[in-house]
Amino acid sequence: MPTDTLQSAERLFYLYLLPLGWKILGAIVLWLIGGWIIGLLRAMFRKAMSIRHIDPTLARYADSSLSVVLRIILVIALLSVLGVATTSFAALLAAVGVAIGLAWSGLLANFAAGVFLILLRPFRTGDMISAAGVTGEVKEIGLFATTLDTGDNLRTFVGNNKLFSDNIVNYSTNEYRRVDLTAQLAGTADIHDAIVRIRSKLALVPNVMVEPLPFVDILEFTPAGPKLAVRPFCNNRDYWQVYFDSNQAILAALLEGHYPPAAPLTYVQQVQG
Repeated sequence: MPTDTLQSAERLFYLYLLPLGWKILGAIVLWLIGGWIIGLLRAMFRKAMSIRHIDPTLARYADSSLSVVLRIILVIALLSVLGVATTSFAALLAAVGVAIGLAWSGLLANFAAGVFLILLRPFRTGDMISAAGVTGEVKEIGLFATTLDTGDNLRTFVGNNKLFSDNIVNYSTNEYRRVDLTAQLAGTADIHDAIVRIRSKLALVPNVMVEPLPFVDILEFTPAGPKLAVRPFCNNRDYWQVYFDSNQAILAALLEGHYPPAAPLTYVQQVQG
């Protein structure tokens, strides 16, 4: 073989083939090490989620998202090692991310709110809450929406962002709650006697708490007569039973006292002819 041909082949090998081989070898090593590091990071991430008792659905979704992001970063690093210009590629990814973010802004907002609901725990599955104009029992806290069953047994799905941005009333957090009722008396009724009778009847209602004591007193004066505030306390699970039974107790107390029916007073002015 001619000397010039050998020199050309040697020059081609050292100038192009050998650097390309080193780049390919480096890319393979980077892919193996990068894959190992990604697996290690995902394992640590899953363990941290498990220790914090994060919702399994959220944990799987977050793990998949982390894996995709890390793989994209690894591919960009591999292209850089191989000498491929990654500036345009990164700009394209950024543009695609912005477009997806704008298109999915509502879903992303619901997803972010769902993460905060799971981390901050203003309510849990099984709690009775009122938020976003809906009152019901929480059945599931999903990635994008929370499922509630209302009192009339309707399943309602509320977007997490709407739920999280509204005031949330959790009826299940405290052990007991107050039942707010009223009793309208006639203007001629004996107020103190009525209060005593209603208190004695409330004491017989099942599940009414002894401590705190039921509160009965004058709430306001109306054209029909004084109105009493009747406020027994009970456990959360007994609320509606105590609510309706206490109304029956109020009626029984008023009938027992033979109080006249409450009606607005009407004044008639006599005109002399």
